Amino acid sequence: MTDRSFRGGDGETPAPALSSGDVIAALATPWGEGGIAVLRLSGDGCTALLDRAFRGRVPLSRTEPWRMRHGHVIDPEGEILDEVLAVRFAAPKSYTGEESGELHCHGGALPAQACLDLLLSLGARLAQPGEFTRRAFANGRLDLSQAEAVLSVIRSRSREALTAAGRALQGRTGEAFRDLLGRATDLAAHLEALLDFPEEEIPPLEETDLRAGLRSLKDRTEDLRQRCLGGMLLREGIRVGLVGRPNVGKSSLLNALLQEARAIVTPLPGTTRDLVEAVTTHRGVPLRLVDTAGIRSSADPLEALGIQRARRTLEEADLRVWVVDAGEPLTEEDRELAASLRGKTLLVARNKTDLPEAVSEAALEALVPGCAVCSVSALEGVGLEALKDRMVEVLGGSGTLEGALSVTRRQMEALDRTGEALRTAASALEASEWDAAAACLGEARIALAGLTGQDPGEDLLDRVFGEFCIGK
Repeated sequence: MTDRSFRGGDGETPAPALSSGDVIAALATPWGEGGIAVLRLSGDGCTALLDRAFRGRVPLSRTEPWRMRHGHVIDPEGEILDEVLAVRFAAPKSYTGEESGELHCHGGALPAQACLDLLLSLGARLAQPGEFTRRAFANGRLDLSQAEAVLSVIRSRSREALTAAGRALQGRTGEAFRDLLGRATDLAAHLEALLDFPEEEIPPLEETDLRAGLRSLKDRTEDLRQRCLGGMLLREGIRVGLVGRPNVGKSSLLNALLQEARAIVTPLPGTTRDLVEAVTTHRGVPLRLVDTAGIRSSADPLEALGIQRARRTLEEADLRVWVVDAGEPLTEEDRELAASLRGKTLLVARNKTDLPEAVSEAALEALVPGCAVCSVSALEGVGLEALKDRMVEVLGGSGTLEGALSVTRRQMEALDRTGEALRTAASALEASEWDAAAACLGEARIALAGLTGQDPGEDLLDRVFGEFCIGK
């Protein structure tokens, strides 16, 4: 069996069409050396298939479910491939909700590959990425938000992120989505009834009641959005671009925030010529720090390339931290950079506060109105925790991580569409434009239905589960 087929359709081999009737198999643990490797199977007939590969004191089919059985994996010629533990799970009490099983063999590429090859030769099909979880969703074991939370649990980088993902996996996110959908449906039903059957004796909601109900729904959606934004920050982190003219201490600040010497620091301007990226975690949020070349005019082609990349980072970052040398008066380059940063998500780091002051916080606040200024000293480690606090708060708010719910970017986009549709519906109601309000409520319900998975299309499911690794 080739390595390409092991990875499940990579390269030239097309991915097979998904079928709920197949027995699927895959390595569920990371590929490589380890104490054990777990091979997972699911589908009607997987226990009978395992009996053809596994030899124990009692066949697996005669062993009660959820009980481990010791034995060996035997190839068709009768040779022992590995000493293993085997277990079967009876439907519906399995991860996928269908008949399932596992082989726990020795870790390492060869034992796992040999056992998987045998299972595939006996009739199993290699699972596609996310296919086990997709079957759990199809069989009602998980709702769509819980299925997406599985990946958040796997990818958690902090205890806070794991807690937020755990809330979603327990079904709290799905409950909140369904509550919003139910409220939106109730409002839409009343509106549609009033529009379509004005002559019927339908108990009408007064216009003020409709407006109050819509305001309440809009507020609930925004509250949930804030909790989900916190989960999004915990899951994906914040890309922070450190920008400024040369020699203001960007690389020193990066090293101080990381508490390690990641970037080269010298007194010579223009030392940093390429992007230096590193991640630190603060309050559970991964901060993806990007040190950039000092922004100035330069005839050096290598430095000019670094400056071009710095400007691109300035545009693409979630948050820009403009690093200013507090010990030197502002230059024309500083003022030009400040002008280009206006209107962007920005913090100012007033660095080198260990030196005699040449630039005050008030002067910087006047230069970039409405932007928070943090005074720090990378050399002495002063003000760094406060700076990291502000990085998190600028994007997430001060309390958004309390009760955060882990969500994906797809879910956040759907929540944003819901909020926009509800705001437009509220404006339409204020103008007594009933048809427009009903149409906007319909758009909100479509977005919320996509969150709950009540009417998911194949394209949506492919997008959701295609991000998973094979074996999950």
